Amino acid sequence: MGIVIGVTIGSGIFRTPAVIAERVPDPMLMLAVWLLGGAISLCGALSVAELAAALPQTGGWYVYLRESWGRLAGFLFGWAELVLIRASATGAIATVFSEYLLRSLGYDASAYERMTDAVAALTIVGAAVVNIRGVELGAMVAGISTVAKFAALALLVLVSTVLGGGAGASTAHFTAAAATVDASLFGLALISVLWAYDGFADLSFASGEVSNPGRTLPRAIVVGTIAIVAIYLAANAAYLYVLPIEQVAKSPLVAADTMQAIFGPAGVAFVSVVVTISTFGALMSGMLTAPRVFFAMADDRLFFRRVASVHPRYGTPYVAIALAAALGVAFVLTRTFEQLADTFVLSIWPFYGLAIAGLYRLRRTRSTLPRPYRVPGYPLLPGVFVAAVVYLVGNALVSDPLWTGVTFLIILAGVPVYYVAFRPYRP
Repeated sequence: MGIVIGVTIGSGIFRTPAVIAERVPDPMLMLAVWLLGGAISLCGALSVAELAAALPQTGGWYVYLRESWGRLAGFLFGWAELVLIRASATGAIATVFSEYLLRSLGYDASAYERMTDAVAALTIVGAAVVNIRGVELGAMVAGISTVAKFAALALLVLVSTVLGGGAGASTAHFTAAAATVDASLFGLALISVLWAYDGFADLSFASGEVSNPGRTLPRAIVVGTIAIVAIYLAANAAYLYVLPIEQVAKSPLVAADTMQAIFGPAGVAFVSVVVTISTFGALMSGMLTAPRVFFAMADDRLFFRRVASVHPRYGTPYVAIALAAALGVAFVLTRTFEQLADTFVLSIWPFYGLAIAGLYRLRRTRSTLPRPYRVPGYPLLPGVFVAAVVYLVGNALVSDPLWTGVTFLIILAGVPVYYVAFRPYRP
């Protein structure tokens, strides 16, 4: 459960509320987007828990896609993970780490863009080095940050509720005159919310290394997701209680501005330090889990064997970790946070939907597969998740056809790569 929370609570809850408030300038609808995103993620968590328990192999979503739809589907996920997904996620998290770190030191990150990018790049390199040194060390750092950031979010909610009244907080902020909300912008806001919720199943990337996966994985994924939904709703309610939604929309570092309204500069310093810890922990957790996709693919001869190399001393997939870090540095130096977050969601959630849809196929084609856990509400809950992904992709194609189309073309570019370089090899 610690890795699930550690991966998920990273940059999203501290950075995306401004984007969401701008796209959905209505307090109650803004909270509704967060609730909807949490419900969708919970449906996904409940569904993927069955896959994780039935297929406890290192590689997570890659394994589920390969077993449900074949080697090409698995390869395309790994290809997207390589060229878009992980680099975008790493870059976005490191960017928020850098922004809040500079804020804690008294710098306005928007006025020092090159410094922000440089700090983010160095942070990615540092996280990679720590994880190459060993899973235990990386997990320890991620675990410490998980406790710190969950406690800090709870503290932010508490002090906003108790002390916010003296800083202009008001329940009237929730009943402000409703602004017109465009349906397509609601869908784009959902993309930002799902960035914040993503990570509900990242523990499955390392499922081959988890003891008693049939019992541990479902419990960790489901309990972790429920805890995240609760703290996210509470945190957003705290932001809106202290700051009117118009101010939230103009506040990229909303947690810092909320604490500044209550405690002044001391509050800014405190929350900025906590967010740097939070985002570094999320970066560590991502480095801990995601490179194992490349490791599993190379082991299946669906990726370059060199990537599967294990460090002779530390026993970690050091080439895969280094590759993920290098791509993350390249992305963080060339794209904004909003571009990185949107690219991540649009490139990975279609695979989430395809993998969950694979539940129906596996129930028919591999009915004897041991399933220590079965998703409750089958077939309804997996269907809700798949329908949400279809809506997400369809709305993105209508609202932003150019960049969405480019994203999908980059993913589909993996098809000829597969047929030329990897299809001839069979397990």
